[in-house]
Amino acid sequence: MTQHPRRVVLLDLDGTLTKSDPGIIGCAIKAFEELGEPVPSQHELHQFIGPAIVESMKRNHIPEDRLDDAVRIYRHYYSDVATFDDPMHPGHKVPGCLYNSVFPGIPEQLKKLRDAGYYLAVATCKPEYQAVPVCEHFGIDKMVDGIYGASRDNSRLDKDQVIEYAFEHIGFDKSAGDKALMVGDRWTDADGARACGLDCLGCGWGYANPGELKEHGCYRVIDHVDELAPAVMEYFK
Repeated sequence: MTQHPRRVVLLDLDGTLTKSDPGIIGCAIKAFEELGEPVPSQHELHQFIGPAIVESMKRNHIPEDRLDDAVRIYRHYYSDVATFDDPMHPGHKVPGCLYNSVFPGIPEQLKKLRDAGYYLAVATCKPEYQAVPVCEHFGIDKMVDGIYGASRDNSRLDKDQVIEYAFEHIGFDKSAGDKALMVGDRWTDADGARACGLDCLGCGWGYANPGELKEHGCYRVIDHVDELAPAVMEYFK
């Protein structure tokens, strides 16, 4: 039987737990090159981190009739083919999803939260079939209680949909006193949390543009990883 009330901490993946820009940007560039479309600027490529990939492709003027191809090419390099140098093992090639690293200090912060009795769940707009192997590779699956992501077919795409999906699987019950907090680094996390009636703790070490997290309603923004556990604990007091 599930014990209530519970304190649930929903954690974004890219830019919150992992420094994933090398792989995401590398795969996006591959997709634009193969489509013969102009490669966006570095600033715009950094905006790919957070939203669903199809939304970023639309924003960068990929025609509707080429969107499926753009996403397919991106996912091919991201999940299927070893193309990029592994930052942990030079000379070894990895797919884009593993051209990535965990932010220093994250394992220690998550351990503090789990030891204190919080239920930790990854909630990401990355498709779940991509998110799970990333979490397993870096050992994040052992640091959290659940991993929830977008669907492969785009029917579950935005952060609010992922949050509701996670709540269904967790058995989250607000009427029983359960309380939850979203933790993330982009406007997608803040907007998704607000749509679900949650507060969002902003992570300033991620990929947000200046002022973005406050503008989208984060109740607080922390700048350093070692502030994570204390900020969460203060919120739930």
